[in-house]
Amino acid sequence: MNAPEPNFQGITLRTGELARIVRVNEEIKAVVATAFRINLMALNAIFLAKRAGNAALGFGVLSNELRRFAQDLTRHMASLREMTSGSVGSVTGVVQQQRIARILADALKLSGEGVPGAREARRRGAARLAEQQSRLRGLDLRLRAAVEETQQLVELGGVLARSAKIEAAYGGGFSAALMQVSTDFAEVIAQIKRSLEVLGKERLVKD
Repeated sequence: MNAPEPNFQGITLRTGELARIVRVNEEIKAVVATAFRINLMALNAIFLAKRAGNAALGFGVLSNELRRFAQDLTRHMASLREMTSGSVGSVTGVVQQQRIARILADALKLSGEGVPGAREARRRGAARLAEQQSRLRGLDLRLRAAVEETQQLVELGGVLARSAKIEAAYGGGFSAALMQVSTDFAEVIAQIKRSLEVLGKERLVKD
């Protein structure tokens, strides 16, 4: 009975998959850096609200919430980084297994049945390859779900930024400064949204 043929379709795409993981990592790093900026901006806004006194109490509360948002976002992105690290190992494993499978296939072509155990090794290799490909698809699905969850969190951040802009109008003599801070919040969160949209379109494996 002949050994099942390993699936070599898309071998050359493994480099593309690694490149996609690199792009995902870069977007994640960009969001982490931006979340750090929000944290610093929120601290500055809290200080500004304290200086403004009672006129900016609402703005101060929202600034505290934006700081918590930045901290939650950082944790989400750390989880995404961990997932992509696992993806690199899975893609590398697939590449190695495919290389071994090609070597065994070439050996069988040259020697027919003359290589003891070659067909059995090829069969086991095909099974390992299928397992690694399945693991990579599972990582991809988890990454997509995590990105969607993070996008929902960022929607909340957008609501907080818009609310801060409204509260800034009641900041008395500090109104202009508070408005500028709230505008900065909105712009940074919009930047995060764009990065997450890019992440949402990336796939570690082709469908």
